[in-house]
Amino acid sequence: MIALSLAEIAEIVGGQPHDIPDQAVQVTGPVVIDSREVKPGSLFAAFAGERVDGHAYAERAVQAGAAAVLAARPVGVPSIVVDDVQAALGALARAVVGRLGTDVVALTGSAGKTSTKDLIAQVLERRAPTVWTPGSLNNEIGLPLTALKADAGTRHLVLEMGARGIGHIRYLTGLTPPRIGLVLNVGTAHIGEFGGREQIAQAKGELVESLPAAADGGVAVLNADDPLVRAMASRTTARVTFFGEAEDAAVRAENVRLTESGQPSFRLHTPTGCSDVTLRLYGEHHVSNALAAAAVAHEVGMPVEEIATALSEAGNLSRWRMEVTERPDGVTIVNDAYNANPESMRAALRALAAMGRPAQARGSRTWAVLGKMAELGDESLAEHDAVGRLAVRLNVSKLVAVGDREASWLQLGAYNEGSWGEESVHVSDAQAAVDLLRSELRPGDIVLVKASRSVGLERVALALLDTAEGEVSGR
Repeated sequence: MIALSLAEIAEIVGGQPHDIPDQAVQVTGPVVIDSREVKPGSLFAAFAGERVDGHAYAERAVQAGAAAVLAARPVGVPSIVVDDVQAALGALARAVVGRLGTDVVALTGSAGKTSTKDLIAQVLERRAPTVWTPGSLNNEIGLPLTALKADAGTRHLVLEMGARGIGHIRYLTGLTPPRIGLVLNVGTAHIGEFGGREQIAQAKGELVESLPAAADGGVAVLNADDPLVRAMASRTTARVTFFGEAEDAAVRAENVRLTESGQPSFRLHTPTGCSDVTLRLYGEHHVSNALAAAAVAHEVGMPVEEIATALSEAGNLSRWRMEVTERPDGVTIVNDAYNANPESMRAALRALAAMGRPAQARGSRTWAVLGKMAELGDESLAEHDAVGRLAVRLNVSKLVAVGDREASWLQLGAYNEGSWGEESVHVSDAQAAVDLLRSELRPGDIVLVKASRSVGLERVALALLDTAEGEVSGR
């Protein structure tokens, strides 16, 4: 981040300096919450978690080069003591972003946030220095840590914003007020916590409510194909632009098709012209993500040809999101196990089906190794049943449902849709899935692995890609 003295930081966060011989010492390195990531000049923020108390690592952080520790109590080394470390971290981010004047792009949605954020970042980076959310660190801690990576040379700050309740996004936009706000969709992710899609829409729409007025440069980029997102146009004074398939979408795709390997290709239309795009990502659902990224890029002034080239060259920056790896024996593993909700699960299955058509024509098979979708509340049984049915309708060769109750619902859906033979199987855990797949996979098969993060199903994909015939790590 920009260099700030410890005295300046203490004033910004309303903290008390402790054990600091010289308050003119500057923080010139990154702000971190893991002492192992400390660099010379860092500020180490000590959080007291359920399992680990960062205050216990304060001395180690200073020894590693941290200028000071942001702490909730004196720690015997140079520190700035505050009442609430999280609030202080947010105040510091707000002050730094305000001083920099960086153009902030914020996005939210029920599905596709991280993939779209990665696309936006790679497109904008071609034009000017850009900082963006790593992975999906989109909460009250991850967002300010990302914002504090910006420096005087940063032109664009691209921030993914997540929400688990009303008011969460309003809080995040208060830390880093965006000029451009993008809402992708309103789905059923976390519906058990929110209580319904209308409540999810209320929470996601806090983003557009935070934007500056159109006269001050505010822009709301909305999905024209999602009625709940389209309706958010009435909740903002910013200028509204749409992306999607609707006729009034300023940014849209035509002639969408999939390559033999399952990668989308289309003609990109923007208000300034058209150009062809072929994505390196897998699955038709990435067309909407690419249109969202193109709409943001158009708003910062990029020409359509440059946008199309950047989209066509963009890769997957975040782990375990449709990571496609072909083993030496010809088996392809699609690791999409970072997280799952009904929308992303359906998109992944359709991508698997598209990738698998040429393989199935050659006699190879597609495998869907699926686990629990968490936080669906009363909708859980119906949604898991529907995913199991969809796997059958898409002609997925083999369904492996991994886990307990929700996995049995996945298999029940497949069974009720007509999968009565060996097309579907229910196994107890990740190791059982690995054992099954290792015994049955053959060259040319394609394996999709997907479940909610809490299930840890990425262990299946990693084990199948490991040349050693070991057990699933972590058991």
